[in-house]
Amino acid sequence: MKWPLLLASAAAIAAPSLPPATSPTPVPAPAPPPARLPGFAAELAQGTPIANGNSWATLPEADAWRALAASSGIQRQRVRWAFARSLIGRGRGAEAIGLLDLMADDDPDLTMVDNWRLAHGAAEVLMARWDDASRDLSTGMLGGNAEACAWRLRALAEAGLPAEALSLVACARSVIERRSPEARAPFLVAAARAAVDGGQPRLALSWLSTLPDRDPAANLYRGRADGLMGNAGEARLRLARVEKSGTAAERANARLSGIELASANGWIKPAETIRQLDAFRYRWRGDTIEERALRLGYQTAIRTGDLDATLRTGATLYRFYDPARQGPDFVATLQAKLAAALDPAGGLPLDRAAGLFWDYRDLLPGGAEGDLLVTKLAGRLQAAELYQRAAELYEHQLLVRATDLSQGPLSVKVASLYVLAGRPDRAVVAMRKTANAAYPDAMLFERKRVEAVALNQLGRVREADAVLQDVPGGGAIRGEMAWKRHDWATVATETKAQLPTVGALSDVGQAIVLRRAIALAMLRQEDELAALHARYAPAFARLPNGPVFAALTSAPGATDPALFAKAMAALPSASPVGDLAELIDAGA
Repeated sequence: MKWPLLLASAAAIAAPSLPPATSPTPVPAPAPPPARLPGFAAELAQGTPIANGNSWATLPEADAWRALAASSGIQRQRVRWAFARSLIGRGRGAEAIGLLDLMADDDPDLTMVDNWRLAHGAAEVLMARWDDASRDLSTGMLGGNAEACAWRLRALAEAGLPAEALSLVACARSVIERRSPEARAPFLVAAARAAVDGGQPRLALSWLSTLPDRDPAANLYRGRADGLMGNAGEARLRLARVEKSGTAAERANARLSGIELASANGWIKPAETIRQLDAFRYRWRGDTIEERALRLGYQTAIRTGDLDATLRTGATLYRFYDPARQGPDFVATLQAKLAAALDPAGGLPLDRAAGLFWDYRDLLPGGAEGDLLVTKLAGRLQAAELYQRAAELYEHQLLVRATDLSQGPLSVKVASLYVLAGRPDRAVVAMRKTANAAYPDAMLFERKRVEAVALNQLGRVREADAVLQDVPGGGAIRGEMAWKRHDWATVATETKAQLPTVGALSDVGQAIVLRRAIALAMLRQEDELAALHARYAPAFARLPNGPVFAALTSAPGATDPALFAKAMAALPSASPVGDLAELIDAGA
């Protein structure tokens, strides 16, 4: 077969005829992916382990950059490694970690090498990424490595975990002591902080004894240690010196330590302690210093019974810090304080109780205990006819706490309250948001009844009718809604199927018959009125509203407005749809 000829013919047919054009600008080819540099991971793993601070020897930076520019292949990885360690020695953690991550991009096996992980963890300590550093420095064989212990001690101390940090002192002591005075200082300060936070002030002072008397970081923990030992004057002077010459973090720490010292010695009253702590936190947030301030504020508020301060400080600790670090009873105590405030027996005004709920609803106890608190508060709001506030409270429970089938009765409650509040739109939304669960038929029908009422109030009558299509008693609900909007034709149609048997009539039976009579009279359906008279006249003859029934049905064609007014007044208050009538009335 002549395949080349056939293909050429097909190409000629398919190719469109284009006018001559200038040559298009060539599209540059995509750059090839960067070449990987494998092999250094095995070399580093076989090399001498990092064992002390000598591994962070600094290099002339210009020489490092020249070597990096001139290197290629595995030699580039060697140069990067030396440069990264030099950057750690200079305290430039961000640059070091960027270089180490670049090395790992080219050779992913590096992340399994202890030396690389130790350097990575040390760089993370310099970047104040305490959790990441602790994780990197405790993997593989690093758990017993003295240099890794020193860096991990520093990370744990700065993270506010004194017991864990102090447990590494024996492992790290040798490499810390062999460092130069300048390189040793951050590790000594970290150990002193762990000792102070762990309640061992004398140990802290022994760690700091080799540091200069003018060192602000050392003076911070000397001052705190003196405060713990009762040397208030010495402590106050040390902290004041830090505020003169320390870094921003050290000055903030010293200010907080001064508040702690004043509170512990009774120099300021509890209310003033809380005020000063609030002012302090306005300027300093988001680290272990703020956590200490919050903890002191919470403990002071608990001791003095200050509910607002207890919830304010406790909630911040709960939301933004590890609750487990605040003591074994922290969460339970905080929840108990909130529960007592929300309980009606506590005597707190309704508006304040509702405000506390919305501010601290994430602190509610789980399960039935929390649900009961919500129910009690919502019941108070409903009793005060604050239907929308009650609905919003239940809706939070519906969407956040309730699950699966438990959403059924709660969704009916929420939608009903929104209807009573004049917000049928939000009632429909609440129903639609919880429509996916496989509810039992009885609950499904109850949801549809309330949804139909809400849709009717929104003027979406056809949708409401469709929702009620297969609902038991749906005709009575359609009739009730039609009665409220004076849709006499629908009232006449729906009441026909609801007419009671002949005999003694209940209040509901009387209401159905009288409504039908009024609707038929308005529609001038004289034959139907006559039939209604013939059927129920004996029963109404013995009732107080009998004359009105007789006037409506025995004089077909009567259109006296006064008669209709009397008929409306004579209607019993009972409704064919029971409690649902209250919801339908809410939109009338």
